[in-house]
Amino acid sequence: MVTGFWAEAPPGRATCLVGATPAAVALALDPLPTGAPATVTWRPAGAAVASRSTARVVGELLGELEAVAAGLFPAWLPGAGGLDGRDGARVPAVRALAMRRAATTEHFGPFLADLAEWSLDRAAGGPPVRFSAEVRAAGLARVLADSFQRRHAALLVDLPDSLPPGARQVLLDACEWLAHHGGFAVWLAGSTAPGMDRPATVAVRLPGHAADADGAGSGAGSGAGSADRSMARDAAGVAFPPLAGRPHPASGAEQALEAALGDMDWAHGRVWNQTYQPHTLTNPVRVDLMWERERCVVEIDGPEHCGAVRFEADRRRDVLLQLAGFAVLRFTNAQVHLDLTAVLSQLERFLTTRRRGKDQDVP
Repeated sequence: MVTGFWAEAPPGRATCLVGATPAAVALALDPLPTGAPATVTWRPAGAAVASRSTARVVGELLGELEAVAAGLFPAWLPGAGGLDGRDGARVPAVRALAMRRAATTEHFGPFLADLAEWSLDRAAGGPPVRFSAEVRAAGLARVLADSFQRRHAALLVDLPDSLPPGARQVLLDACEWLAHHGGFAVWLAGSTAPGMDRPATVAVRLPGHAADADGAGSGAGSGAGSADRSMARDAAGVAFPPLAGRPHPASGAEQALEAALGDMDWAHGRVWNQTYQPHTLTNPVRVDLMWERERCVVEIDGPEHCGAVRFEADRRRDVLLQLAGFAVLRFTNAQVHLDLTAVLSQLERFLTTRRRGKDQDVP
């Protein structure tokens, strides 16, 4: 469990985290502890940043965060759960919901309405960029926080191992801009972070994670959808946690598996991305897919699970679940995408066997 470092790294400020790798911090925030902000992980492309201005880096990141918000829709807009696509009255309906939401919150109605309309059908292109970067940053911070029912949002910046001096300055300027104008808590982590002398530093102590452990797998998800959007340590982009009850919107593997399971009679009783706490004295864990009655947990693993930090965490959580009576079945993204029939066959066989055994136990 994280020792509450976020209380020392409040919203509206950029802070260097010292003492833990970005992977360890991301793992410790999954599932989100009580009081922690909704956290998105960003790994910038170091070489590309060196040739960009601060304004361009900020603009590109805001575009990625808008895509994250669209993937989390409708979690941040109460009442929009039954709306999808742009047919009929859906567009005016979702815009009206957004404006009503803004009237009773700190959201800016026109921005929220535009974002909600675009979220209905992202195939129509990007959202209309008719607002300033300041409005977009502040609006996205509120949307991300609302998605996970948190008061604030944080951006965990997983810095590349080597950054040219020019890129380091551009990134620091961009992070401080996002903290000041968006209200994000911005946490800079990685081997480069201690070399940044302007932000304040916070020491992070994470039990079970050494500060010099490898940093593979910076995504903020234990298996689930972080697989597709935060792949290897050197993959740039934004990763975000899944929402309880849904396959991760950024995981093609989870989406494909759920689409197939939806047509299977034997797949009833499944739940996606739930937090499970075997005992009050143990830390809760988030599982990708679970059949609780059958005591079956399924994990969908991407390349980030090969890293030492992630691999160790996976083994610890597997043992915790096994001691609670769960079988843990692990499949890779590649297995789901390339041999879905075999994955489904194994799941069906396992669940059928478990159910048969439970039925025989009934007097």
